[in-house]
Amino acid sequence: MTTSTPLLLITADPSHPLAHLALRYARAYLQNASIDINSEADNNSAIKKPVLNVFFYAEAAHTANCLRWQSADQTNLTQEWQNLAAQYQLSLPVCVSTALSRGISDNDNSTRHQLNGDNLAAGFHLVGLSELAMMMQGDCRLLQF
Repeated sequence: MTTSTPLLLITADPSHPLAHLALRYARAYLQNASIDINSEADNNSAIKKPVLNVFFYAEAAHTANCLRWQSADQTNLTQEWQNLAAQYQLSLPVCVSTALSRGISDNDNSTRHQLNGDNLAAGFHLVGLSELAMMMQGDCRLLQF
């Protein structure tokens, strides 16, 4: 039996409750998928990782800003996504055009567009919308937050 791969299209600003809900959903999905994979695995099979696609678009590009300060009493979504990505080898693509229009850039784009610096948080990477289109081509279950 094949199951569809969830695609989280995150468009909410990191200060919005939906951005926090997206993180909670991703964490719960990955934890449950890991339990399912481990319970089905036998000693001879290779270690499988749960599959989840994530794409940061529009206001969610702010999540990838390493200069975004967060008070101690609030969840630092940038850091939480980085931790989740490290734990599950999760890719964190961000739409390059929406990121650049919000003042978020990596080193390559800063050089290309003659900007004064870069502020893309570690673990995130800037990609074109074709990356989102490729994620949507397969058997995916799209959830927008």
